Amino acid sequence: MKDEMQRSTIAILAAAAIGLAACTAGQETTQPPNITVNTGETQSGISVSGTGEVTGTPDTVTVNIGVSVRGETIAEASALAAEKADALINSLTSNGVDPDDITTTNYSIWPEYDYRNNREKLIGYRVDNTVRAKIRDVGEAGNVLDSAVEAGGDAVRVNGLSFSIEDDTEMIEAARQVAWNDALAKAQQLADLSGQTLGPAITINETFSRAPTPIPFESLAFDEVAGVGTRIEPGTSAVTITIQVQFALEG
Repeated sequence: MKDEMQRSTIAILAAAAIGLAACTAGQETTQPPNITVNTGETQSGISVSGTGEVTGTPDTVTVNIGVSVRGETIAEASALAAEKADALINSLTSNGVDPDDITTTNYSIWPEYDYRNNREKLIGYRVDNTVRAKIRDVGEAGNVLDSAVEAGGDAVRVNGLSFSIEDDTEMIEAARQVAWNDALAKAQQLADLSGQTLGPAITINETFSRAPTPIPFESLAFDEVAGVGTRIEPGTSAVTITIQVQFALEG
């Protein structure tokens, strides 16, 4: 009798275990997949961009100017190029260009040939000597260049110039403020439209660019009429800042 009761108890426990396992298996198959539980550790947010551009008048002109001469020998061409380059540089410094603002950017020597009649004939050696000069008085830039061209004569070559603002810190700060106001206004409007409260900025990324006003080589015309100087127009230079901001949304 005792053995029969033990067997009955074991059978009941086994049946209960089988039933519990079946119930558990049924629950697992009906549970939706990929459920994410919000623990409150993450915030909903909104990402916007803002752009700010500020323009100013350039106060510096940078010009690439030099001489190009040919001589029958390397020694002759080098000596002539040195003479012309010295005259050009002396003219720049005597007209207010700081020697520290004059940098040699190219010095090259190569042979030149005449290929007419299907023949190669050496006709001399070419020497180029180019400097980059920074003129800090934009209003006098035309006169400075006219004097340098006169000093170097027909050997002078001008390879273009560009304008810049020596210290554009205030422009950068102003452009950044405009960009921020732009981003904030967009985020605030979107938050209002969605019926939520705009929270603090979570992440901010910034990109920055300068847009100087270059002068093409073709536009540099040195007037040969007596008393008429070269006009240098600086135009404007721009600083542009774009920011990407992610704001939190609260409620």
